Amino acid sequence: MKIERIEPSRHKAGRILIFLEDGTLLKATEQELLTFGLRAGDELDGQTLTALKSAADGSDAKAAAAALIGRRAMSRADLEKKLREKGASARDADYAAEWLEAIGALNDADYAALLVRHCAGMGYGPARWRDELRRHGIDRELWEDACAQAPDAAEIVNKYLLDRFRGKTPDEKERRRAADALARRGFSWGDVKAGLAACGELPPEE
Repeated sequence: MKIERIEPSRHKAGRILIFLEDGTLLKATEQELLTFGLRAGDELDGQTLTALKSAADGSDAKAAAAALIGRRAMSRADLEKKLREKGASARDADYAAEWLEAIGALNDADYAALLVRHCAGMGYGPARWRDELRRHGIDRELWEDACAQAPDAAEIVNKYLLDRFRGKTPDEKERRRAADALARRGFSWGDVKAGLAACGELPPEE
């Protein structure tokens, strides 16, 4: 297969467009161009063409991965899922994720801590933090360190109750509703009980 022409992309820096005589367009990086030693007019044998197409697919996945992670932080599992949804193979998605981890642009430990702090800032408790870590495919080995970087659950409960009651002494019905709301937000009964203790009589345990 003959290379008809090679030219830089007008839209993405560092992207090289390789046009083959059969109309195929391959997208590669400048490094891959040097690695393969490609020039316009070169005849590519089957083995070289296969290797070039594989490298080009990997380059597309890397470019897509960099664009995704540049827009917002995400876990490795989420990134690979997004790449596969965009058409990347599982191998290329894994390769792109490994590359981003190697250059420090993707770090599940940092993302886990960020996710937990975000949930805590939204007023959610430890059970919800763990649900979110699980949902985003974070390795369980990272959960403990991530959760340790969040504010104390008791502080979040106290803030929620202060905002909800606004200095008023709640009756039993209001305390029960607050307790149920905090449970849904992912707090343990121990944290809820301690917070409600300062608000008067506790709702009965079930």
